[in-house]
Amino acid sequence: MRESGVMPTSRLEAFSDGVFAIAITLLVLEIPVPNVEHGRLADALLDEWPAYAAYVVSFAIIGIIWINHHAVFGYVERADRGLLLLNLNLLLWVALIPWPTSLLAEYMQAGGGDERAAALVYALTMTLMGVSFGTMWLYIARREEVGAVVHLAPSEVRSRTRRFVVGAPLYALSIGLALISAPACLAVNALLAVYYAVPGGGTMAHISDSLD
Repeated sequence: MRESGVMPTSRLEAFSDGVFAIAITLLVLEIPVPNVEHGRLADALLDEWPAYAAYVVSFAIIGIIWINHHAVFGYVERADRGLLLLNLNLLLWVALIPWPTSLLAEYMQAGGGDERAAALVYALTMTLMGVSFGTMWLYIARREEVGAVVHLAPSEVRSRTRRFVVGAPLYALSIGLALISAPACLAVNALLAVYYAVPGGGTMAHISDSLD
């Protein structure tokens, strides 16, 4: 008999995969197609470099979140109501990412207050996404009901906790940089994507186990 308020994670993962897929697809739709006079297309395409940079960074971020989300839930046996709500909170910020990406791409070369405002929205969105992922992991690591700690040694749980939780203050650092330089803000987020992509950095060390 199923415990009250507890369910398998299959529906949660399927729904989450759908949100990740939609969010990552929407990114490319925000890259503008230049409308220029004959012979000026090459220059116009080069002028759109902020859109390409923002697309690549945001694509990498969403992709790495998806990889780590998949790996984390490979260790989760059951989802209770609290975990469902925390997962929805994460998806709230993932689904929002295409909008600040488009905003940053549009205003990165504008200079002044508009550029800083766009970078601030981008950095704040990424920070809230980082906080939501870290919070969800803390919930999983501390609740035996969902079964994550059954498959991970205590030392591994502590290691994962440090690495997932440290992302929030690092993302917050990009908020300060947004007030100074939009490209620097984007670069910090790119470096964080690299950090979470490297095994032993943010990526779950035993991702292969979750595929069995």
